[in-house]
Amino acid sequence: MSEFMTTDGRRIYFEETGTGTPLLCLAGLTRNSRDFSFFAPHAAGLRMIAMDYRGRGRSEYDPDFMNYNIFRESHDAIELLDHLGIAKAVILGTSRGGLIAMALAASHPERLAAVILNDVGPIIEPSGIAKIMAYVGAQPTAKTYDEAAAALKHVMEPQFPGVPLETWRKQAEFQYEMRKDGLKLRYDPALRKALLEQAASGAAPDLWVFFEALRGIPTGVIRGANSDVLGADTLAEMRHRHPDLISVEVPDRGHVPFLNEPQSLDLIQKVLKKAA
Repeated sequence: MSEFMTTDGRRIYFEETGTGTPLLCLAGLTRNSRDFSFFAPHAAGLRMIAMDYRGRGRSEYDPDFMNYNIFRESHDAIELLDHLGIAKAVILGTSRGGLIAMALAASHPERLAAVILNDVGPIIEPSGIAKIMAYVGAQPTAKTYDEAAAALKHVMEPQFPGVPLETWRKQAEFQYEMRKDGLKLRYDPALRKALLEQAASGAAPDLWVFFEALRGIPTGVIRGANSDVLGADTLAEMRHRHPDLISVEVPDRGHVPFLNEPQSLDLIQKVLKKAA
C-alpha cells in the first residue's frame, strides 16, 4: 500500500509492481487501480503503476468536488511520476484515463514515452454519455457480489457476449465495496455533481487539439467493436490525423475491453516496442 500527498493536500493511493519500463495505468471515470487487474498477469518486464484518482478507490475524497476534473487529475498524475522519480512513462489510459493522457500530451509531452488509449477518443458518443450519466453516483441496488455480478452480466451481455459470470463477479468486486449494509460505490458520489456542473458551464475543451498533441508520440488505440463510447467513425478520423497510429478493434467487447484479450495485448506490445 503506497500513498503520496498532492501539492493541494490530497492523499492519493497507488500500487506499484514489477520492474522495467514504467507503465502508468489510468483508470476509467468511476473506476480505480483494480481496473487493470485483468491485464496485470501480462505485465512482465514492466514497472506497472496504477493510481486511484482523488475521490476514487482508496484515495481521499476532495471536499471541493469540482476538483474532479481532467486537468486536476492529470496534474495529480504528473505529481505521482515526480514522487516516484520517473522522468518519462508509457501511459495506459482506460476511458477517463485516456482523456487524461491526451491532456498530458498537450501539457507535458516530454513526460510521455508512449500512450495507449483504451476505448476512448476525442469524441464521446452521445449514447455513451447518456449511459454513463444514468449510473454515475447511483448506489448499487444489489446487496451481494453475486447479485451484482448477475446484474452486470444481464446489462453488459449485448456488448460483451459470452463473458462468463465469474468475470463479472470479479468486476463487481472491483467496482463495489462490501459494507455492513450492503454494497457501496468505491468512489465519491459527488462525482456526479462535478460532471453536471462542468457540463452546465459549457467550458468543454476541444479534445481534437489534445489528441493532435499525440502526433509525435507513439500511440495506440484499442476499441471494443461494440463500443458506444468510441465510434468507428471517430477512430477512422483519429487514424487520419495521426498517420502513425496503431489501432485494433476487439470483437465481442464494448466499453471497455478488459485488456487481457489477445488483440489488446498484441497492440500494447507493439506500442511498447515503438517506445523502446
